[in-house]
Amino acid sequence: MKCIRDKDDFLIPFIETLTNPEFKTGTPEADQALLKSLIVFACLMEGLFFYVGFVQILSLGRQNKMTGAAEQYQYILRDESMHCNFGIDLINTIKLENPHLWTADFRRELTELFHRAVELEYAYAEDTMPRGVLGLNASMFKEYLRFVANRRAQQIGLDQLFPGETNPFPWMSELIDLKKEKNFFETRVIEYQTGGALSWD
Repeated sequence: MKCIRDKDDFLIPFIETLTNPEFKTGTPEADQALLKSLIVFACLMEGLFFYVGFVQILSLGRQNKMTGAAEQYQYILRDESMHCNFGIDLINTIKLENPHLWTADFRRELTELFHRAVELEYAYAEDTMPRGVLGLNASMFKEYLRFVANRRAQQIGLDQLFPGETNPFPWMSELIDLKKEKNFFETRVIEYQTGGALSWD
């Protein structure tokens, strides 16, 4: 699907920065390249690109549909939130130790990347929900993605990108802060419905 391929193409240059064995820090240009790649992965991949899918499945779970998948997504969402928060802490530590990297030009470049990421994830929402389903439609995600992008930008010290955007899915904030822990191997499944009895005759 083009919308997924476009997101991959957006990420690949930053993957190559992080996986290139010849890459070395130590110059402002190289250090900015590393910082930019960390920002793309923490704030945009982990912190934005998964969120349309999370809302789609978790909203179905709130309507008692696909409850098993929705429960699994709650734990995936918590995991991604931890990755995102760790990355943001790392980014802010690098900024604190290297304030010379945080130039006006660098901030402008990051702002363009944030805007592009919002466009890419919104295209995914349009492709996966062309007609809407069960109270959700693609246009709702435009506001949500802008809200999330604002939050990620502010977490690393950028200005709001989309002033005034609000969260159309406030229940997502509760799920992100999920504290419940579970050992899946010790969980008993008690939610099966029985439609009738088997006859062995």
